[in-house]
Amino acid sequence: QLQLVESGGGLVQPGGSLRLSCAASELALDYYAISWFRQAPGKEREGVSCISSDDGSTKYADSVKDRFTISRDKAKNIVFLQMNRLTPDDTAVYYCTAGPDYYCSDSKPGYWGQGTQVTISS
Repeated sequence: QLQLVESGGGLVQPGGSLRLSCAASELALDYYAISWFRQAPGKEREGVSCISSDDGSTKYADSVKDRFTISRDKAKNIVFLQMNRLTPDDTAVYYCTAGPDYYCSDSKPGYWGQGTQVTISS
């Protein structure tokens, strides 16, 4: 069973930065696109960013474009989400997901991590 473990969440002041990590088991990065989703209280789940398995192409939600960067270390099976210029609107639980395809798509991911809390507050 493929496992995804997020880390790096925490409390940060507005304007600050955080880097989330997603450690994947097996060869997840070789077979699946890895995405980050987030969900804030009372809001719908939102796709934040995605990196494809084959060529490493990336996608971002408009709300995070130019502030967030997704990257990966395939040798270590880790995907990162660097988040800069954070605002209170970025407060949410962030989830790492895998699949269902090797490319980034709108299909529902096949695997989810347990999530990590990100709180932006002064």
